[in-house]
Amino acid sequence: MKNHIFSPGKLLITSEYFVLDGALALAVPTRLGQDFYSEEEKDSASMVFWEALHENKPWLSIQIDYKNWEIIQTNLPESAAFILKVLQNVQKLSTEKFHSDSTYKITTNLQFPSNYGLGSSSTLMNNLAEWSCIDAFLLNELSLGGSGYDIAVAQEKSAILYQNNPRKVERVEFNPSFTDDLIFIHLNQKQDSREGIRAFQSQKKSLDLRTDFSEITQKVLQCKTLEEFSNLMMLHESKLSEFLGMKTAKEKHFQDCPSFIKSLGAWGGDFVLASKFGDYKNYFFERNFKNILEWKNLIA
Repeated sequence: MKNHIFSPGKLLITSEYFVLDGALALAVPTRLGQDFYSEEEKDSASMVFWEALHENKPWLSIQIDYKNWEIIQTNLPESAAFILKVLQNVQKLSTEKFHSDSTYKITTNLQFPSNYGLGSSSTLMNNLAEWSCIDAFLLNELSLGGSGYDIAVAQEKSAILYQNNPRKVERVEFNPSFTDDLIFIHLNQKQDSREGIRAFQSQKKSLDLRTDFSEITQKVLQCKTLEEFSNLMMLHESKLSEFLGMKTAKEKHFQDCPSFIKSLGAWGGDFVLASKFGDYKNYFFERNFKNILEWKNLIA
């Protein structure tokens, strides 16, 4: 019988970049995530048969000899090399998997488009960690790096307050009365978060800004009105824009938009957050941003 594990995707509402330096961040889980199915049979062949589906359609197939850590067969060598590396890390950390004569059949299914930036890697790390009874944060650190907030969301399956160094995770309710007025607009491209992290880490750090973003996060959690929330989002964008020396998403794409526009995660791609206004769908459609999702349809 197949075992099934599921981890939700995530969106970071506050403290992008500065979460790496210990700023308090608010993150929320998405309805869509990644499924993980596994079967294990005693077998001296010691193979892994890995099939990855994307929105239920096959895209990656790998056969791995894990005694010698060799890829026997695959349709995508680069992706297969990444999976091989991650499974080697699983073996290092696990006392249960890849140590005896067994063959594993593993199927994953990513439920959202890969350019959404909702956590295709973090959901995989968390699923593998749960399956092999290891520390998901440690597996993620060995395999990818980053702050780990995305792993925390996948584990908690809840909105969280997250802080790094030392790690603190607190489940919170974040369902303000104005969420029906909030929308997500996809910027038609995926941003490389690791590239964004490298750029941020090359900047001189600011303890004052770390405190500022932590305070904004606390205020966002206590927001009662859309106006208050909008002002905090605009303040967040302007502070980060000045620090990064980068234009905000609003300055780049939506200068005349009557709503706030808030980047979520590494700047330059993935989703932005905004509020509804007039004929908002037509406004974004005319600018060729046609992927608009309501809060209630995306956030769990």
